[in-house]
Amino acid sequence: MDELNFNGIINNLWSKKIQIILIIAIFTVVGVIYTYNFTKPMYQSYTTLVLAKDTPASGDDTSTQGQITQTDISLNNQLVSTYSALMKTKDVLNQVISNLKINIDEETLKNSITVSQVSGTQLIKITVTNAKPELAAKIADETANVFVEKIAKDIYNINNIHIVEKAAAANTPYNINHQKDIILFSFIGVMIAIIYIFFITVFDTTIKSAEDIENVTGLTVLASIPVYGSENKGGKK
Repeated sequence: MDELNFNGIINNLWSKKIQIILIIAIFTVVGVIYTYNFTKPMYQSYTTLVLAKDTPASGDDTSTQGQITQTDISLNNQLVSTYSALMKTKDVLNQVISNLKINIDEETLKNSITVSQVSGTQLIKITVTNAKPELAAKIADETANVFVEKIAKDIYNINNIHIVEKAAAANTPYNINHQKDIILFSFIGVMIAIIYIFFITVFDTTIKSAEDIENVTGLTVLASIPVYGSENKGGKK
C-alpha cells in the first residue's frame, strides 16, 4: 500500500468536497428529524428538604438552641443515605400513589424518583422525572410530604427534616436540546466523511498522474501526452 503524504490527503479531501458536504448534510438532516420527532420530551421537578438540629425539649439547656455543631453536620451527612433509601420504600411510594390517585405502578414510580444530597450542604433534593411537568411537580411534593409527615415522624420518630422548597412545574424538557443534538449529528457526519474519504483514497489503485506511474513502476516518465478534444457534459469540445 502506497504511503500518502499529508498534502495528498488534503488534496483528495478537497477534490471530494461535494461528497463530504453531502454526507454532512445527510447526518444533519437526520439529527433534525431525530431531535424533533423521535425524542420523547421528559420533564423534571424537584423538592428540597433540609436536615436541621432537633429542637430541645422543655427544661433542656437552650444556650445552644438553633446552633448546629460540626458533630450535627457529620451525623446528618451520615443520615442522608438512610433518608434517601427510606423515601423510596414501598410505604412511601404506595401512599403517594394513593394520595394523588395516579395510574402508575410502584416500580415505575420508584424509577422516576431520584434522591440526592446537594454537594457540601445538608440539603436533600427529591427529583422526579415524568412526561407531564405538572405531575412531576406533584409527585415530588407529595413524596416529600409523605416522608416527612408519615414515615419520618410517625414511624421512625425523625424530627430534624423539613421541606424548604416545593417543586415547580418545568417549562422545558430536560432531555431535549435541539441545537446540541443537531451539532452532534453534524460532527458525526464530518467524522464519517473524513473516514470514508480516507479509506477510498488509501485503497484507490488507479493511475491518475505521472507521479503515480513512477511510484508503481519505479521508472522515470520522460513525456506525457495531453488529452484534447474530449466532450464535456455540456456537449462542447
